[in-house]
Amino acid sequence: IFSVCQGARETFENYYRKQRRKQARLVLQPPSNMHETLDGYRKYFNQIVGFFVVEDHILHTTQGLVNRAYIDELWEMALSKTIAALRTHSSYCSDPSLVLDLKNLIVLFADTLQGYGFPVNQLFDMLLEIQDQYSETLLKKWSGVFRNILDSDNYSPIPVTNEEVYKKIVGQFPFQDAELEKQSFPKKFPFSEFVPKVYNQIKEFIYACLKFSEDLHLSSTEVDDMIRKSTNLLLTRTLSNCLQNVIKRKNVGLTELVQIIINTTHLEKSCKFLEEFITNITNVLPETVHTTKLYGTTTFKDARHAAEEEIYTNLNQKIDQFLQLADYDWMAMEPGSKASDYLVDLIGFLRSTFAVFTHLPGDVGVHSTMSGKVAQTACMSACKHLSTSLMQLLLEAEVRQLTLGALQQFNLDVEECERKMQSHPL
Repeated sequence: IFSVCQGARETFENYYRKQRRKQARLVLQPPSNMHETLDGYRKYFNQIVGFFVVEDHILHTTQGLVNRAYIDELWEMALSKTIAALRTHSSYCSDPSLVLDLKNLIVLFADTLQGYGFPVNQLFDMLLEIQDQYSETLLKKWSGVFRNILDSDNYSPIPVTNEEVYKKIVGQFPFQDAELEKQSFPKKFPFSEFVPKVYNQIKEFIYACLKFSEDLHLSSTEVDDMIRKSTNLLLTRTLSNCLQNVIKRKNVGLTELVQIIINTTHLEKSCKFLEEFITNITNVLPETVHTTKLYGTTTFKDARHAAEEEIYTNLNQKIDQFLQLADYDWMAMEPGSKASDYLVDLIGFLRSTFAVFTHLPGDVGVHSTMSGKVAQTACMSACKHLSTSLMQLLLEAEVRQLTLGALQQFNLDVEECERKMQSHPL
């Protein structure tokens, strides 16, 4: 009788384990639309936890029906399939809020099963992979945020009418200027609204990065490194692309380009405050060995240089438009009594344009000569282009004959250019 009972027991144990393996495979099969909602992930995790809680209970309340080796084998298989499913489904998610909620669910799932003695290190390793994806979804989200800020900006210095407004702006963006503080109201900040808005959105991005690192059992240095790397991507890739797109827009004017130069100068200066902001969050000093540095300042340098080049290009294009109005009579017997109208208009345009450059900052450290540098380079570029274009007018294939009167009129125009540039040095 004993041998019969023993045989029946072994048969039942084998049957039970075989059936539970089949049930495990069903439990571990995720629904096809699991990635669409958090509830889909929650149901998936609940049924896996339920399955292994039952197995753990049976392990501790029965004799021999299951053993630790069987449980470990089953969990290893479950862990492999769960991680594969999460990798696949999480890759479809483009909403950073959903990715963050999923991370919190996975942490809860891992901590629960760890409490029952199941090893979950692989789940936390996988969460670091998901962190990269979370960072990408954040970058896409902030790309839209930056575009909206830049598109809605008026590219004019922020006016302030009273102390309350002044303190509000200074509270949003780290700016100090003793001369501006002394001025009476109303007065203006040198930058436009997109500067404090962009600065605060960079801080919001840093907070969003920090949220993912919570409960991942990471060291302060690891959290600091993760935040800095993501912030560098935000600056050098996302914000940089948005700024370059604004600069290259067809309808952007010289005044806007000058304001972009001013804005990016102030944002570049603010990077040291972002460094301090991250340090205060993570308590990891910047001089710590292996600490990633914020090299996003290159973003603002590149944007400023691109804006300057665009200014020079736009100026030359405007000069070309005026030159198209030139209508020299190359067979004229006598010169006119004054410079050509098109040239007078062109010089008037250049004078009013160069006046815009007086708004460039003159107190920005290494950029203390910014005003002179950009204005002088623009002037030199414009004068060189104008002189080359005027010479080209004389050398055009259509011009086969020239009278002395025509040359005298042309010379009168060239002398007008020289006189105006000498009387209004930059």
